[in-house]
Amino acid sequence: MTNVYEIMGVGEHARAMRDGDISAADLAEQAIARHEDRDHLLGAYKTWEPERLRAEAEVADRALAAGIDLGPLQGIPISVKDLYGVRDYPTFAGSPRELPPEWRHEGPVVRALRHQLAMFSGKTHTVQFAFGALGTNPHWGTPRNPWDANDHRAPGGSSAGAGVSLWEGSALLALGTDTAGSVRMPASMTGTVGIKTTQGRWSIEGIAPLSPTLDTPGVLAQSVADAALGFAVIDPAVSTDINGFLADVECASVSDFRIGVCEAFFDSCDPGIAEGVRAALVELEAAGMRLTSIEIPDLDEVDGIFRTGGLSAFEFAGFIRDVLPDFLDDIDPMVGSRFEKMAAMTTSDYLGRMRRLGELSRAAHRAIADVHAVVGPTVPITPPKITDIQEPKAYMAANLMAARNTTVANLLAMNGVTIPVALDGAGMPVGLQIMCAGGQDNRAVAIARSFEKVLGSARDRLGPPPLAG
Repeated sequence: MTNVYEIMGVGEHARAMRDGDISAADLAEQAIARHEDRDHLLGAYKTWEPERLRAEAEVADRALAAGIDLGPLQGIPISVKDLYGVRDYPTFAGSPRELPPEWRHEGPVVRALRHQLAMFSGKTHTVQFAFGALGTNPHWGTPRNPWDANDHRAPGGSSAGAGVSLWEGSALLALGTDTAGSVRMPASMTGTVGIKTTQGRWSIEGIAPLSPTLDTPGVLAQSVADAALGFAVIDPAVSTDINGFLADVECASVSDFRIGVCEAFFDSCDPGIAEGVRAALVELEAAGMRLTSIEIPDLDEVDGIFRTGGLSAFEFAGFIRDVLPDFLDDIDPMVGSRFEKMAAMTTSDYLGRMRRLGELSRAAHRAIADVHAVVGPTVPITPPKITDIQEPKAYMAANLMAARNTTVANLLAMNGVTIPVALDGAGMPVGLQIMCAGGQDNRAVAIARSFEKVLGSARDRLGPPPLAG
């Protein structure tokens, strides 16, 4: 069987199914074969049930054969981060034992995909309770970044298996969540596309929480074109006019946009990262994009708030204490070592941070009002080797630095997209982050798509990773 994963995007698969050239069953068998071939190398999934995937493919095919076309994701395999409730699948949230049965409940994001008869390829690994930027998990193992054939490098977290599942070929889209960058960091580190939505735009019902104030569902894909299609199906403001949204995205040109370059995001990057992003910006400017320098005020203060727990620490500590107290007994040591400090934050401290972040967000939005988006490197560090982050001090340094640029969008109530643009000095992927004002999610996706039309998709620009098969 020809590996159609390598030659077609999601939209092309959807058209081919309707033309009778392929079936959902074909895609399911491709996904199963690729997983069985690469799982021993990559380890993307916590729960993998091929018979369930085959059964969902049969339902999707029967519906199409009967003339029931529910949308472009019908019969498309999608991996799901193991924080989401999915019917008949356990939810572990990265813990060594399953969460109570109520955490199998499907929320609106999963239901939007279910409504189109998308297929769920399985539940991908996550950092325990999503509290980590690198993707490590001592209970179930850490997925391997497919871009290094010699060393086991971090895949990015907390949606650790999401980007890996895409390159494995077992999924064409992946669901993640993003509280401080947990969609964009794994996307950047694995050379894929990641969309972080504005807080509150997509419901977090049916998702095990880290920080309800900051948690945002998101989608990863191998191209912006694929990610935009997934976004359009899920997004409640778009899903009634998918074709119109996609037409607008396709019509966007880099010359339509005035883009702000924030130099703070380029500080202290590992070799090849800042250079790779700047080179991509030169290409985009040559194609007509308008560039200007911009400064977001008080980013040092934003980073300081993040480094001392942000809002997540207080909210996570309250959730664990009140809802799952017995799960503290087997918490990941890298998470547990911070728990006492999390629990020590007072309500007064928390409310003060909320007020201050509101002020900082308003100031940031005023600062970027004259540009369509702000750009810079998504992640300023090379994905570390797992052997180099075994000690807590080394882990924490890499963990905080990995999220430095992405957490700005979360704490300042913005949205963001990351696209792959280069390989760094270690041969690992480099992401370019596009941040837009809160609520301007459609614009962020359109800008990302316009960039991709100039720069090419991940496979066009970077080629496949060594362990993708």
